[in-house]
Amino acid sequence: MKPLHDVRVLDLTNVLAGPFCCHQLAHMGADVIKVEVPGTGDLARQLGADPDLNGKLMGVSFLAQNTGKRSITINMKSEKGKDVFKRLVRTADVVVENFRPGVMDRLGVGYKTLMEENPALIYCAISGFGQDGPLRDLPAYDQIIQGMSGVMDITGDAESAPLRVGYPMADTIGGMTAAFAISSALANKGEDRGCFIDVSMLESVIATMGWVVSNFLVAGKTPVPMGNDNFTASPSGTFRTGDGLINIAANKQEQFEAVCRVVGRPALIEDSRFVERQARLDNRPALTALLEEAMASKSAAEWRRDLNAAGVPAGRVLSVPEALAHPQIADRGMIGTFQDPPGVGRDISYARPGIKLNGAPTKTASAPPLLGEHTEQILSELGLTEAEVDTLKKEKVV
Repeated sequence: MKPLHDVRVLDLTNVLAGPFCCHQLAHMGADVIKVEVPGTGDLARQLGADPDLNGKLMGVSFLAQNTGKRSITINMKSEKGKDVFKRLVRTADVVVENFRPGVMDRLGVGYKTLMEENPALIYCAISGFGQDGPLRDLPAYDQIIQGMSGVMDITGDAESAPLRVGYPMADTIGGMTAAFAISSALANKGEDRGCFIDVSMLESVIATMGWVVSNFLVAGKTPVPMGNDNFTASPSGTFRTGDGLINIAANKQEQFEAVCRVVGRPALIEDSRFVERQARLDNRPALTALLEEAMASKSAAEWRRDLNAAGVPAGRVLSVPEALAHPQIADRGMIGTFQDPPGVGRDISYARPGIKLNGAPTKTASAPPLLGEHTEQILSELGLTEAEVDTLKKEKVV
């Protein structure tokens, strides 16, 4: 099942937020054409933990979120390049870009210009701060947004905060927000479908912080870093065991009581310090110390088993390799593999979006493209002759 099988997306984006957005659309069946700068392409082609692949312009960072796409190179600074791009826009449903506001206008291919070519075009601009406001022209990377959104301020504990989340969450959230907005716009089948979508990474991240933002806006409570503790309940957080860490989320009274029985401390149920939810929050350090003392007798894996059997949400704290190898991930088809794709020289595995349609994981049919791999194919689809394509190549337009 490919819900977007009849949709063409032009992906002019670089690095993470935009490519991640278009990666989601590709998995849903869209024909995603990556429009890249000749010679270098997406900066992510040069990024990642493998220097050899970076040198081949097939960096790990690029491989992670560009499967299922086709690549065409166009010199957008040349007039003929603009003409080629406009011809491509006439065939497209969506354009996605993540330049700073105003860059596309300066290139002569901004929203208003492209709408003249295709009035039904859905144009999505992803930027750090949005298309207006006092910060609109400033550069923004993931860590900048994490800091400015308040995320870093509440990550860690009183001694370690502020801390950056350990992956580019702001870029990723911005990309997911854009993919949702584009999909929503595509659902409009009317003549007025053409629109401009303005996605701010900063606002996208703040929108996901609903509980902590509402605690401040509604209850006047300023969020503080709480480490691995859940601010809504206790015992709910990370606990030491005899071997490794375990997360427990005993958010209900019956779950708290089950924890006490499972760890062999039923008397804690009637202890005045812990008998009610607010009392447990007020006396969290004492309750944590007593539970960790009891849990020192067995491993995290054993406590996870026993707590789950008693109806208590609990799970081990895993490393990334452990998480990827876990049967819950490994056996559900979330990790895809391409056998020896062009330009890489080895098999590559990547994470799919984590969505199943009718019981099957979403997949893309092709590996991440070489830079400009599909240029001739796409130009031919636009009706250009072989001689015209050769001329554009000689003039370094494509």
